[in-house]
Amino acid sequence: MTTTAAAVPGLAGQVLAEYGDRVSLHDLYDEEGAPVYHDLAAGDTSEIRELLRVVRAFRGPVLELASGSGRLTLPLLALGREVTALELKESMLDLLRARLAAAPAGAGRRCVPVLGDMSAFSLGRTFAVVVLGTTSVSLLDEAGRAGLYAAVRSHLAPGGRFVLSTVDVTPVTAVMASGDSTDEADLDFEAAGASGRRYRMIEHWPAGDPVRRVTILPPAPEAATAERIDVLTTSIRVLPADALTRELADAGLRVVARHQLPHGGPRHTDVLLEVEAV
Repeated sequence: MTTTAAAVPGLAGQVLAEYGDRVSLHDLYDEEGAPVYHDLAAGDTSEIRELLRVVRAFRGPVLELASGSGRLTLPLLALGREVTALELKESMLDLLRARLAAAPAGAGRRCVPVLGDMSAFSLGRTFAVVVLGTTSVSLLDEAGRAGLYAAVRSHLAPGGRFVLSTVDVTPVTAVMASGDSTDEADLDFEAAGASGRRYRMIEHWPAGDPVRRVTILPPAPEAATAERIDVLTTSIRVLPADALTRELADAGLRVVARHQLPHGGPRHTDVLLEVEAV
């Protein structure tokens, strides 16, 4: 998906306006964005240890939703499990298939990549564990989440677990105590991918806004000399754990454990929820 730089809010929009018609803007999850997502995700170990600890307690096959390029898929396979990896974007599944081809043969044969929508899927079987990591539940609107919950319920084996991550919003007072600025709606920082390539990331999140908007672009020195500047954007809904817990309960799913994760950001922390069907 391509849009216009004028639609990007805050500091990122101002930066892109300065770059003018050199900007080529895409969604993070389209064909242009998939390699960058993969590069950033490949080096991200957040939530993996905690998630695997939960999965180990339940024997049987695993369904991973929004699998992307396999950040969680390969560690799940390393447990010796059969994994069905459902992903909406063919470009992401292509990256996953390439990683499976390079994995030990036993692992690759235990994974079934499936093109599908996590808010509406029917696989004709049940799973001991359904996994939705990387706070990907925040990509769905209210109707999409309702569809997700219904589909998960129908695919959970008796006594199975739905394991998903979301956020807790850090109170402003705690952020101020940490020394981070709360006066600005924008955070501007750099991150390195697994390849060593560096990216400039600008998060636009006004206080109280239900959506975080993230823009990824080359660092300023690189962008200054580039003829074309590839820029990726995504919008991430803010779904605090308490609100998500209430939604799940309304859908007949009960949170039975909640684990705060060690990674997050200055304005939020990540939380792993263990959920069972009522």
